[in-house]
Amino acid sequence: MPKSDIEIAREATMKPVAEIGAKLDIPSEHILQYGPTKGKISAEFIKSVQDRPDGKLILVTAITPTPAGEGKTTTTVGLGDGLNRIGKRTAICLREPSLGPCFGVKGGAAGGGYAQVVPMEDINLHFTGDFHAIGAAHNLLSALIDNHIYWGNALGIDTRRVAWRRVVDMNDRSLRAINSSLGGVSNGFPREDGFDITVASEVMAIFCLATDLEDLEERLGKIVVAYTRERKPVYARDLSAAGPMTVLLKEALSPNIVQTLENNPAFIHGGPFANIAHGCNSVIATKTGLKLADYVVTEAGFGADLGAEKFFDIKCRKAGLHPNAAVIVATVRALKMHGGVAKDALGEENVEAVRAGCSNLARHIRNVKSFSVPVVVAINQFINDTEAELSVVQDVARELGSHAIVASHWANGSAGTEELAKHVVELVEAGVDQFAPIYDDDMPLWDKVKTIATQLYGADDIMADQKIRKQFQDLQDAGYGDLPVCMAKTQYSFSTDPNLKGAPSGHTVPVREVRLSAGAGFVVVVTGEIMTMPGLPRVPAANSIRLNSEGLVEGLF
Repeated sequence: MPKSDIEIAREATMKPVAEIGAKLDIPSEHILQYGPTKGKISAEFIKSVQDRPDGKLILVTAITPTPAGEGKTTTTVGLGDGLNRIGKRTAICLREPSLGPCFGVKGGAAGGGYAQVVPMEDINLHFTGDFHAIGAAHNLLSALIDNHIYWGNALGIDTRRVAWRRVVDMNDRSLRAINSSLGGVSNGFPREDGFDITVASEVMAIFCLATDLEDLEERLGKIVVAYTRERKPVYARDLSAAGPMTVLLKEALSPNIVQTLENNPAFIHGGPFANIAHGCNSVIATKTGLKLADYVVTEAGFGADLGAEKFFDIKCRKAGLHPNAAVIVATVRALKMHGGVAKDALGEENVEAVRAGCSNLARHIRNVKSFSVPVVVAINQFINDTEAELSVVQDVARELGSHAIVASHWANGSAGTEELAKHVVELVEAGVDQFAPIYDDDMPLWDKVKTIATQLYGADDIMADQKIRKQFQDLQDAGYGDLPVCMAKTQYSFSTDPNLKGAPSGHTVPVREVRLSAGAGFVVVVTGEIMTMPGLPRVPAANSIRLNSEGLVEGLF
């Protein structure tokens, strides 16, 4: 029986974090240690390397997610190890896992098999406390809002129009909608409220887009927390909230450094939702990696229609990043599901289903190329994949001017990604990337949404009622028209119907809500039903997680 991810991770021979930092020439005194194998890089050192040239930036994205799994994080780790194996000094940049999915349905998010980051249990649980700091900063702002109202409400906040909810880093559906301040006069003014999961917080998005503490404080001050009866915005800075929130985030803003199973450096920092926010690790971690390594391999959440689009149109645009190549992760199993095969039949060869499912892969390849970024497909190999099925995927990629390379990193570590790594280097050294976002800053917000829907989702049009259209115009008139749009859409389909697999086209994308994230610097456009506070499944992963008699964690994948 194959070993579980946690068994493999536990057998790893980890090196002291100072030795991992030394691979990137980080002096040991600039690594703030959280035990022997975890650390944070000091702000002083980061500031000292800003004049260095940047390395090459590789994005790992994926086809549309399915219950069969794609293995994007595993491939990111495997590719980083593979590039180090062939002599390229490489760092990987990942998001931090959220406790909600770890104890819910997804389980851990630190890679898998022999392509993992370690210490796996720590990374998947409290790690260095970043998410707790973000949650505390967010909820401090919540407390300041209600406190201001309690002590006379000098800003004239309309309690019916408080836009700032509370957060907790756990899946808890019972907190989605609550009544707060009950219990009498001394407890404040009762109002409707609710909780989101911490990764959906605008503070998380700001944290991951800020370039330093000063930028962080300025962005926090721009958060719109409520509106007055005259519909005038009330900002976090009006409540003098940005300063104390920044104090709570001071240590957290330093990037975390750990290692892969092969003792290569990994920055794991930040973790915004990939639909309600932009789904990428922190700008600080990515830019620091680029100053220290020849190659930086990073990932973006969900499929390329969400994660890659936001990486290109939001993160790269705002941070001045230039991606040199992209890797689209696919599995034969997932392509079969896009081709109509049920999950319990995925172990049987079905070449035609793979061919049909490749319509999804083909659209993702075209979409990423529309940003003028070179593309390679990584086929994350499973034991039941047949040569005929793999050949179909390779043929489809070849027809679109790309390569599809079989990668066996889950079973073989860096040896399983050596071919993929060499091809990525070829793409980068060919220097054909002419990266550009797919819309300009000055395009109207409505047209930005329509561009994404028609060019990337295969839709014919977008639609919204008059109230939503007015919100677009009001944001435009208020001076927010130059912001990028952050599409909140189901991750399971190019459409807003999660049941439409493959590459649906001709549909209309309904816009249900528009939210301003002024501090993060984007406008969230909600399409369909998007959950910002998940619930636990009938049998949550938490039921299998425990400490054994030796005090070791079991059940965390």
